[in-house]
Amino acid sequence: MADPTTPPTPLPRGIGRPATAALALEGIATLDDVRDRDLDELLRLHGVGPKAIRLLREALASTD
Repeated sequence: MADPTTPPTPLPRGIGRPATAALALEGIATLDDVRDRDLDELLRLHGVGPKAIRLLREALASTD
Protein backbone atom coordinates (compact mmCIF):
# COMPACT_ATOMS: atom_id res chain seq x y z
CA MET A 1 0.00 0.00 0.00
CA ALA A 2 1.26 3.47 -0.86
CA ASP A 3 2.32 5.91 1.82
CA PRO A 4 -0.47 8.53 2.01
CA THR A 5 2.07 11.28 2.71
CA THR A 6 3.98 10.61 -0.52
CA PRO A 7 2.56 12.06 -3.73
CA PRO A 8 1.67 9.43 -6.34
CA THR A 9 4.25 8.69 -9.01
CA PRO A 10 2.86 9.44 -12.47
CA LEU A 11 3.05 6.99 -15.33
CA PRO A 12 6.16 7.39 -17.51
CA ARG A 13 5.56 9.86 -20.34
CA GLY A 14 7.24 7.63 -22.91
CA ILE A 15 4.60 4.90 -22.79
CA GLY A 16 2.54 6.82 -25.33
CA ARG A 17 -0.92 8.26 -25.53
CA PRO A 18 -2.72 5.04 -26.58
CA ALA A 19 -1.24 3.11 -23.65
CA THR A 20 -1.99 5.92 -21.22
CA ALA A 21 -5.61 6.03 -22.42
CA ALA A 22 -6.00 2.25 -22.23
CA LEU A 23 -4.61 2.19 -18.69
CA ALA A 24 -6.88 5.08 -17.66
CA LEU A 25 -9.91 3.10 -18.84
CA GLU A 26 -8.82 0.37 -16.42
CA GLY A 27 -8.52 2.90 -13.57
CA ILE A 28 -4.72 2.99 -13.73
CA ALA A 29 -3.31 6.51 -13.46
CA THR A 30 -0.12 6.14 -11.42
CA LEU A 31 2.75 3.70 -10.94
CA ASP A 32 1.18 2.73 -7.63
CA ASP A 33 -1.87 1.55 -9.58
CA VAL A 34 0.38 -0.45 -11.93
CA ARG A 35 2.22 -2.08 -9.03
CA ASP A 36 -0.96 -3.94 -8.06
CA ARG A 37 -1.55 -5.32 -11.57
CA ASP A 38 -0.14 -8.14 -13.66
CA LEU A 39 1.85 -6.51 -16.46
CA ASP A 40 1.22 -9.46 -18.77
CA GLU A 41 -2.51 -8.81 -18.35
CA LEU A 42 -2.02 -5.12 -19.13
CA LEU A 43 -0.19 -6.08 -22.32
CA ARG A 44 -3.45 -7.60 -23.56
CA LEU A 45 -5.16 -4.20 -23.47
CA HIS A 46 -5.64 -2.53 -26.84
CA GLY A 47 -3.09 0.27 -27.01
CA VAL A 48 -0.62 -1.21 -24.54
CA GLY A 49 2.36 -2.70 -26.35
CA PRO A 50 5.73 -4.18 -25.45
CA LYS A 51 7.41 -0.77 -25.29
CA ALA A 52 4.88 0.51 -22.74
CA ILE A 53 5.30 -2.62 -20.61
CA ARG A 54 9.11 -2.32 -20.77
CA LEU A 55 8.95 1.32 -19.66
CA LEU A 56 6.51 0.47 -16.87
CA ARG A 57 8.82 -2.34 -15.64
CA GLU A 58 11.79 0.02 -15.69
CA ALA A 59 9.86 2.72 -13.84
CA LEU A 60 8.66 0.24 -11.21
CA ALA A 61 12.19 -1.10 -10.72
CA SER A 62 13.58 2.40 -10.24
CA THR A 63 11.03 3.19 -7.51
CA ASP A 64 11.62 0.01 -5.46
